[in-house]
Amino acid sequence: MDHWTVRGGRKLYGACRVQGSKNASLPILAASVLAGTETELTNVPRLKDIDAALRILRHLGCRAEQEGNDLYIDARGLVRSAVPHALMLEMRSSVIFMGALLARCGEARLSPPGGCQLGKRPIDLHLAALRQLGAEVTEREGEILCRASKLRGTTIRLPFPSVGATENAMLAATAAEGETVIEGAAREPEIRALQDFLNAMGCFVHGAGSGHIVITPRRARSSTEFRIQPDRIAASTLACAAAAAGGELTLLDTESAHFSTVLHFLKQAGCAIMTKQRCVTVRSSGRLRAVGPITTEPYPGFPTDAQPVLMAALLRAEGVTRIRETIFENRFRQVPELRKLGADIAMEGQSAVIRGVERLHGASLTATDLRGGAAMLVAGLAAEGETRVEDEGHIARGYESFDRVLSDLGADVRLN
Repeated sequence: MDHWTVRGGRKLYGACRVQGSKNASLPILAASVLAGTETELTNVPRLKDIDAALRILRHLGCRAEQEGNDLYIDARGLVRSAVPHALMLEMRSSVIFMGALLARCGEARLSPPGGCQLGKRPIDLHLAALRQLGAEVTEREGEILCRASKLRGTTIRLPFPSVGATENAMLAATAAEGETVIEGAAREPEIRALQDFLNAMGCFVHGAGSGHIVITPRRARSSTEFRIQPDRIAASTLACAAAAAGGELTLLDTESAHFSTVLHFLKQAGCAIMTKQRCVTVRSSGRLRAVGPITTEPYPGFPTDAQPVLMAALLRAEGVTRIRETIFENRFRQVPELRKLGADIAMEGQSAVIRGVERLHGASLTATDLRGGAAMLVAGLAAEGETRVEDEGHIARGYESFDRVLSDLGADVRLN
């Protein structure tokens, strides 16, 4: 159990580099098994979810080593196509190995994935996409078995722009005969990153970001080198932390376009936002005003992963902010904990109504999930006194050395 202690009232000043993207790294780690070749990745964050993916790779027979933010994978020794239940439970993104193993081995055996309990997150769209490529999918006794003697290119139409289904379809399509087109594909920057990695491997993929992706298999190269893009949710969290605590923070090595909707609402709340090439500065007095309404949507809309941390930043904002969550039914699990700080949050169905309060006071909280835990730390920065957050390792799944990053900016944060 991790124990975070935050003493509020200290403004954030300085600059920090934004970590590499967790959500871009994980599908690329799965993609590394597509061919029996070597892969070298740079700017990979050191996170619990990355460690979980590396354990899956090693179980499959690959060599996988991380030193700092550099990662080496040798997939030539892959000997298994099944991921054990215990490893699947460690993170939601483990399901992305399904498409990659099906492409490499003609078979993938997995159980439903774990991760944060944010409500129903069925993988029906993933399985439907693989079936359209020619896979036979059997579900029984908590196990999913995908098999295909031959995958055939086709047109896959997704009824919802699911990130995971798009990624699994892209990975499986690299082994299909002929061209595959994905219509209604997710448009997140992480999809573009996967496209760029597959092209670096020797495939021909284009259209990522448009909702219309075309995959044409080609012979894989003997090795692949690739740099992971900056993490837009980590950048959003740091920007919200600066907004809540006050001060002036410069985010280095980031892409402002990737989290422009978050910056839009912070600016509306009264923050000064300055963007330059791969650099964003957030200046805040710590006293914000209400914004909105905010509705979470698939990219390029407002990201559900940033909803809890923006909510935390707005707890003391003057006026009333309404946030409607449309992606995950349990994404408001942080609300009861934030109320312990003195926050005034009313729930109306899938909407939260935040009435800004004059003061927040420290309290003992329990992290509910990855982004909810981060939200509690953000709120703690703006609270009077000491806030303690008990955390079963959720925050470390998505934030690299978050205590050190915040402390270097002037926050009083300790992790025990």
